[in-house]
Order: sequence, then C-alpha cells, then structure tokens
Amino acid sequence: MRTNVKLFTILGVFLIVVATVYGFWVRWTEWAGIPALYAVAGLSLMTAVFLWLTDRKFGQGPDDDEHGEIAQYAGTYGSFAPWSWWPLGLGVACAGLVLGLALGWWIFLVGVGLGIYFLVGWVFEYSKGDHAH
Repeated sequence: MRTNVKLFTILGVFLIVVATVYGFWVRWTEWAGIPALYAVAGLSLMTAVFLWLTDRKFGQGPDDDEHGEIAQYAGTYGSFAPWSWWPLGLGVACAGLVLGLALGWWIFLVGVGLGIYFLVGWVFEYSKGDHAH
C-alpha cells in the first residue's frame, strides 16, 4: 500500500506542476484543460491521502507481504447498501451538470438541484426507512 501512496502522491504533484505550466503557456485563457488538470491532481492526492490513512489504520496488509496468500483477503470489507438507487440518480445529475455546461445554464441549474437532492438522499440513506440504524 505504501507504494500506491507514493505513486499517487508523485502523480498528484506532477499534475499540479503540469497544470501550472500549461496555465502559463496558454496565458490562463483556456478554461477547460486547466481546471481538469487541477481536478485530476486533486483526485490523485485525495486517493493518496485515503490510502495513507488506511495504511495507518490497518498496517501491513496481505498485498504488502511478498509471501501472502489469497485466503488472507477473506473477511468483511465494509457495510454496503443492499440496493440503492441514489448513486444512479447522482450519476444522472452529474451528467446533467456536464450537459448544462455545454448547452445552457438552465440545464446546469437543474443538474445542481438534482445533485443536491440525490447526494443528501444517499448520505442519509441509513437514517430512515428499512435500513435505519
């Protein structure tokens, strides 16, 4: 896991440098590629932080052991909803956001509203209904 942390950290820093150089190269006038490069850098660094925190919490895993066996991966990996439609709705809302950027602001605003609705529904999925804790 430590190798993955290093890999994603290096990738994130590299993309920040590339985005900054690209921004100066186009004189900060191109508003599609610059934010996209910074977003991918942020996602890489978020992945690195997640893996680092997971490594600190669980320590050495079966994938870090050179002589590890597949059977060592057995066990519970987390708590997942048995059936959830909220991620599908959130995906449709994100598609509406991107479509709105291309076609019109009113579609973008509808996507924002749907995104907020589906995100709140997904976050509070276990707060009410059949699967309430």
